[in-house]
Amino acid sequence: MRRTYHLSLFILMLLGVTKAWAIDPTYTGFFSDKAIKGYDTVAYFVEGRAVKGDERYKTEYQQAVWLFSSRQNLDLFLREPDKYAPQYGGYCAYAIAQNKTASIQPELFTIHQGKLYLNYSPSINQKWLADKDSYIVDADKNWPALLQK
Repeated sequence: MRRTYHLSLFILMLLGVTKAWAIDPTYTGFFSDKAIKGYDTVAYFVEGRAVKGDERYKTEYQQAVWLFSSRQNLDLFLREPDKYAPQYGGYCAYAIAQNKTASIQPELFTIHQGKLYLNYSPSINQKWLADKDSYIVDADKNWPALLQK
């Protein structure tokens, strides 16, 4: 279903049809339906590192498929998805602060004040880390409007 949507959008873009499309509430990439590129969002909190998810432990949330490395992590997510889901739908947090969207590298993450933030590249991650509190203020302002674009 999601792939059909993306394929339709791609065809419309090729045909030159211009329309403002709202972004998906969860970043999955163009031809995927997996949040965080298939990484386990709970593992960032409980293991402090990026861990690939396993197809055996998955759920759907916010129009994406979420994979987990264990049944325990899946259960934690099911109890409190908002606690474990990355901020700004898993889009690059720095990009959201700039009122844009960008993909992410799952290994480039920050847990700050109990929230998960992901970033696009090592250089962007360094910028983010240098002033994350300020960027979070900007991203928090920009995120609701980006969902409506």
